Amino acid sequence: MAYLAPSEFVTKMVDAGEAKLYMSTRDTLIRAYMAGAILALAAAFAVTITVNTGQPLVGALLFPVGFSMLYLLGFDLLTGVFTLAPLAVMDKRPGATWGAVFRNWTLVFIGNFAGALTTAVFMAIIFTMGFSEAPNVIGQKIGTIGEGRTLGYASHGFAGMLTLFVRAVMCNWMVSTGVVAAMMSTSVSGKVIAMWMPILVFFYMGFEHSIVNMYLFPSGIMLGGKFTWMDYFLWNEIPTVVGNLVGGLTFVGATLYSTHYKTAPKRTIA
Repeated sequence: MAYLAPSEFVTKMVDAGEAKLYMSTRDTLIRAYMAGAILALAAAFAVTITVNTGQPLVGALLFPVGFSMLYLLGFDLLTGVFTLAPLAVMDKRPGATWGAVFRNWTLVFIGNFAGALTTAVFMAIIFTMGFSEAPNVIGQKIGTIGEGRTLGYASHGFAGMLTLFVRAVMCNWMVSTGVVAAMMSTSVSGKVIAMWMPILVFFYMGFEHSIVNMYLFPSGIMLGGKFTWMDYFLWNEIPTVVGNLVGGLTFVGATLYSTHYKTAPKRTIA
């Protein structure tokens, strides 16, 4: 499980950010679509485990299997490109512009949403026997998750929005640490172990992840949750995307870049 020093894996972060800006539209969308679909399935898996065992910790312990699979397969989450793509601009790589960054972010958002929505439809069919009967106990749970994390925030007004935003910031602090962790090792086992730790933290703590929510909330609406698409976008998805951007870029990307890539001059000791 070879370990790379921070100066080595941060260089890989900048290189990865540059590569994403040059990626074709087709490849960007395909990779984002598959990432959204796999992470959504992992979320459904974790909720199923939690409902069946009554132990949220067990669901959180096993949720990272999806995150690990999608990154080992080379797919992209919005939360990851929030952190990596801007580094190429910060490093003034040739052709790296903020326009290219926003293009990448937009395409990955669309792909992630389409993939997560596909899984949401598939799982809703399973939970309702092809929409022929009421949702089973797992489907009912997904519906209540959506209610609590939209209307629950809305009922507290500004305090609810602040809490939502901070949870989203904290989420991508951990999730982007997981993205970076995959670059810390050159072996599959090393990558998986490194990714598993921060993803476990984010999921068990109930932080807000924009792509997981692209599954949970549309699925909740399909399964009878008592909230609307407007509730979802206004009181969850949009603030979560902004918080994820702030958390990933500030606490992970810019921090690692500034101290391990563009280090400050060494002190002179008298």
